[in-house]
Amino acid sequence: MEWYLKVIKNYAGFSGRARRKELWMFLLIHMAVSFVLGFVDGLLGLTIAEGVGILSTIYVLAVFIPTLAVQVRRMHDVGRSGWWLLLSLIPLAGLIVLYWMVKDSDPGSNQYGENPKGM
Repeated sequence: MEWYLKVIKNYAGFSGRARRKELWMFLLIHMAVSFVLGFVDGLLGLTIAEGVGILSTIYVLAVFIPTLAVQVRRMHDVGRSGWWLLLSLIPLAGLIVLYWMVKDSDPGSNQYGENPKGM
């Protein structure tokens, strides 16, 4: 939960670097919250259309910017610009972005800042 709150507190922080653990722990908790909200939407009948729930939609819109920001910071951690995330819009090319997301941090500092592992 600490990693999730760290990303939320840095709501629109696109500068700097983010460790693998920060990204993946955030995404794990994000998926769990989305699942629970989807279940509650279905239980209470709060669906707008084919399985699209009101609570889930509000939540996803609320955390869209922090999710994008942590992904950009993760790309910075491996020495890439955040613009490389657009590559994931191309089928199969997104596997390259996934590789960068699971790759270890660049050692030392890079143009985006100090290595967060050393902090």
